[in-house]
Amino acid sequence: MLQTDIQFTKLRWLLTTVGLFFYLMDICTDVGLALKYFQEKNYVWAGLTLAFVLAGLLVTQTFSYAWYRDDMNNVVMNPEGNPTISCMSINGLAVLHLFGMGIFTRYYNLLKKGFGVVWTSTNTVEERRDVHHNLFCDATDLSMLKLFESFLESVPQLLLQIYIALGHNDISVIQYLSMVFSFCNAAWALVDYRRCLRRSLPDIKEMPSGLPTIIYLIYKLCTITSHILSYSLLLMLSTYSTIGLAIIWLLGTTWTHLLQTDFCSSRSLELFYRAVVGVILTFTFFNVKGKDTKVPMIIYYFFYSLINITALTLLILLKPEMQTATFLLTVSGMIFGGSVLGLVSLVLYYIFLHPRRRSDEVDNLGQQAETTGRIRNFLQL
Repeated sequence: MLQTDIQFTKLRWLLTTVGLFFYLMDICTDVGLALKYFQEKNYVWAGLTLAFVLAGLLVTQTFSYAWYRDDMNNVVMNPEGNPTISCMSINGLAVLHLFGMGIFTRYYNLLKKGFGVVWTSTNTVEERRDVHHNLFCDATDLSMLKLFESFLESVPQLLLQIYIALGHNDISVIQYLSMVFSFCNAAWALVDYRRCLRRSLPDIKEMPSGLPTIIYLIYKLCTITSHILSYSLLLMLSTYSTIGLAIIWLLGTTWTHLLQTDFCSSRSLELFYRAVVGVILTFTFFNVKGKDTKVPMIIYYFFYSLINITALTLLILLKPEMQTATFLLTVSGMIFGGSVLGLVSLVLYYIFLHPRRRSDEVDNLGQQAETTGRIRNFLQL
């Protein structure tokens, strides 16, 4: 029998379909909302809503195609030098990605291969181990792309729609649905990435229960949500706050560049990756280089708290007309409560629940290390 934590089970196959559902609904509700804004002649809102959708698609298609190409040229993953991967030529994959179908192609291949595995069985334990490991490698690539998409489309979309709802009193059913599915898609991406990271790196161990995932999700969602609300308040006070957001992105990108990340196979794609990580760091902290980041994390969340406090203070000082009891108490409670709960969960997670390496050696793991090399250089927990 294979250990449960390295099996691609029927439950995990079904959960993959749930992730696909959230992804589809997130895009559909955002496109529907953009059409509604266009019909109402709110062209700026329509353009921004579509821009975030297109940004997520552009980035995910770019990296997905690059990874397919890298896998085809990888002597470990493609020892026979086959001119096809996932039963398609590189030119065929290029066409699919050009039309924004890269994520759906990966979902299709993962669900198809997973269905054949979880409802049938191979001959030997060794074969089953290899098949399940390869499925988790495919799932890991997909989870990394979904993480990109969530921070380039879902999270910015939440920021935009909350700003419109709070600052312009413009709220509708489709807008509620857009925010709900953006939130669900981002939450699912975080959980799925953490799950795939744990199972794709054989030298990582942690508590066997689901408690680490729950605490980690609370930490991420509370800190991100409170930060989004703070950004929304700052944008309500002045649209020039977008300059501040651009500066934060630039600082995150510069820090990532100074760390000399080594994630991509080409220099131009690596620079693009660092810019994308800068966007992610605008909303939350990740271990970019896989090293000890205790001091950078403390500095990051110091300024995170400072921004949240500043947003509330400026609201009270500069927007007295918005200081109705319900509005101020609700927003203040969500920002303050989310910040405190998120930071407490962060401390609990990193003191008691953070994954530990089984050994200090990470370079001698044979073929598994080769096939999971991409995630080793990606954002760590």
